[in-house]
Amino acid sequence: MTPALTRRQLPIGFQTLREIREGDCYYVDKSGMAIDLIEAAGKAFFLSRPRRFGKSLLVDTLKELFEGNRTLFDGLAADTRWDWSQPHPVIRISFADSQLRDRAELDQRIDEILHTEQQRFGLSLDPVFRTVSGRFGELLRLLHATHGRRVVVLVDEYDKPILDHLTDRDTATAMRDGLRNLYGVLKAADEHLAFVFLTGVSKFSKVSIFSGLNHLQDITLTPRWSALCGYTDADVDTVFAPELPGLDRDEIRRWYNGYNWLGTSVYNPFDLLLLFQNREFRPWWFETGTPTFLVKLLAERQWFTPDLQRLQSSMALLSSFDVDQIAPEALLFQTGYLTIHAATPATPEDDPIYTLGYPNREVETSLNRALLPSYGVPERPVIQARLQLRDLLRHADLAALEPLFRALFASIPHDWYRNNPLAGFEGHYASVFYSYFAALGLDLRVEDTTNHGRIDMAVLFAAQVFVFEFKVVEQAAKGEALQQIKALGYADKYRARGEPVHLIGVEFSRAARNLIGFETETLPPI
Repeated sequence: MTPALTRRQLPIGFQTLREIREGDCYYVDKSGMAIDLIEAAGKAFFLSRPRRFGKSLLVDTLKELFEGNRTLFDGLAADTRWDWSQPHPVIRISFADSQLRDRAELDQRIDEILHTEQQRFGLSLDPVFRTVSGRFGELLRLLHATHGRRVVVLVDEYDKPILDHLTDRDTATAMRDGLRNLYGVLKAADEHLAFVFLTGVSKFSKVSIFSGLNHLQDITLTPRWSALCGYTDADVDTVFAPELPGLDRDEIRRWYNGYNWLGTSVYNPFDLLLLFQNREFRPWWFETGTPTFLVKLLAERQWFTPDLQRLQSSMALLSSFDVDQIAPEALLFQTGYLTIHAATPATPEDDPIYTLGYPNREVETSLNRALLPSYGVPERPVIQARLQLRDLLRHADLAALEPLFRALFASIPHDWYRNNPLAGFEGHYASVFYSYFAALGLDLRVEDTTNHGRIDMAVLFAAQVFVFEFKVVEQAAKGEALQQIKALGYADKYRARGEPVHLIGVEFSRAARNLIGFETETLPPI
């Protein structure tokens, strides 16, 4: 008889290594990778990861290593790899819990951090150092001189004061300038520094916030560090093995795995810990912070939502993030709503091209549900139709799909068309049609998104395949949608599945703002 696995406390809300280790919690050992990073070439590193991804715990692990707190690493990878006889003075700066309204509050918060660190080390600074840069630089110099060892600087959520004000450009710019004064000290104080690590959600350009820090290495897309934060499949199957009985392992992967930075894919720790606690599949991570700014930006930029499933981008575009220039692709990627699915090899002539897509079901369904109201669809009709659409697809009731789709588009208020620039966007109707399905968490395959006036989409559900051609026309139905499915052989690739394949041609009138053509045909299994 297999002995029962011992369950431990779930470290929900724990952001320090001490809490986790002394509380006998589950712990995914990242100490070995932390030492690998410390021993890597260079001494200043930057890592961007989405919110609630374990960044604060990683920063705390580095702190405990450099301070030489060996008891916390008993039995971990670092226990026998680290030189515990040579501790370093560590300054940790965190804006994770700060809600700062303006530049004055930011300067005050920085002053408090520096004062706390000064007191913790029992140092007295000459009153002549009154500016942020002057006090910080002098603190680093004195720590080096008094301890005889260079200083370690760890910065957690370096960008939060800026991100909290992205909707207010003037305040965001003032915050950026204030942080630049702080981080700029790291260049001048290089001789006093042993190791520097900064982490946050976004990747602002070096010119805008890290001016002069040419030695700062961005490891965000270094394959070796893809799993530096987050849980891998192996972590789930070993560390969290006692939590798995009673949960569908494949569903866990489908719902929560898939974040990738060119290396090993990982899960968001917050999702898994809440799943194990509540034993329920829900968008735990998404629910903690609806991306209002992102949704508004996509609507303002008239984003064609089917492109979210498969988007190609360059490194330059993914990195083009600043107060004055926010590319939707960069925001989607850096905040965790899209991840890397593939990349072309870099060559001397060309940089790699990255193919982005949703990391998992949680993000796909939740983001599209959040987008629909911004594209004109009230929330209540979507909720009411959600179960109905699943039921109609399950029973292949194709005729009943037409009135359901009509009701969807009829629910968009007439005032919305008069007052919203999206109403004139060629891809608006196809975006609504796609996001309507994507919000259900169904297995969608988008074939072609080059023409924003149409969408070719396959839905795999309940051992059946539904192939849709959604086409926007001016006035009258032409019967072209179904014919196009047949002529271009969209269904051919699915015939080998041995399942019924339903062909559904939908024609939508721009003038009538609703369906004017709906044709179906079913191909039996072969």
